[in-house]
Amino acid sequence: MAKGKVLVVDDESKIVTLLRAYLVREGYQVVEASDGNQALEVFQQETPDLIILDLMLPGLDGWEVCREIRRSSEVPIIMLTARDEDADKLVGLELGADDYITKPFSPRELVARVRAVLRRTQSAKTTVPSLKRLTLGNLVLDEERFQATCHGHPLTLTPTEFRILAALVRDPGRVLSRTQLLDIALGETYEGYERTIDTHVKNLRQKFTAVGAGEGCHIITVHGIGYKIEEPEHV
Repeated sequence: MAKGKVLVVDDESKIVTLLRAYLVREGYQVVEASDGNQALEVFQQETPDLIILDLMLPGLDGWEVCREIRRSSEVPIIMLTARDEDADKLVGLELGADDYITKPFSPRELVARVRAVLRRTQSAKTTVPSLKRLTLGNLVLDEERFQATCHGHPLTLTPTEFRILAALVRDPGRVLSRTQLLDIALGETYEGYERTIDTHVKNLRQKFTAVGAGEGCHIITVHGIGYKIEEPEHV
């Protein structure tokens, strides 16, 4: 069974042949196009799971193809080009590309990028439905609107507080370290003091108490590690 369908768009037949060989070897189904207009036609006909898109194409260039596809689809796009300009990279990513690789490239590296992008995309598809609304006892979180209620009362949370709470509610009983919560709430590049999380949790507890939840809605400190939240019946 194929791992997914990849559309390769490039006007250099040698590159298409090379990528087809490597992708097929890895278990992917491959369809191809040699110019921008053909790319849009094949995209509509084949509905690929991912597109490898050269920027320098005859007819419609890669930027235009990406822009047109993004009008109707969130299919992952890896842009491929001989130009290593930062401006080109930024424009491609702003148009909605998921990754970017320059020629000459290692076919193995590109296949690894394909695998990584598809893994992230498939993971997001499986988690998005459960992320829209989280419920734990009388606590309800709407992740699309960044809104939370407890006992029917709205909680006024900062984005950081909301992300911390959502991470805990998503997996009741699991202990998350301060570092993990920092990565979730502020991103992996954040280099601040990890005890910052203690302040956010303190604020959360105060806000729960203010609406009558008591005991900080059962956010439990696990000394030396981090925090967890328990199902009501387990407290």
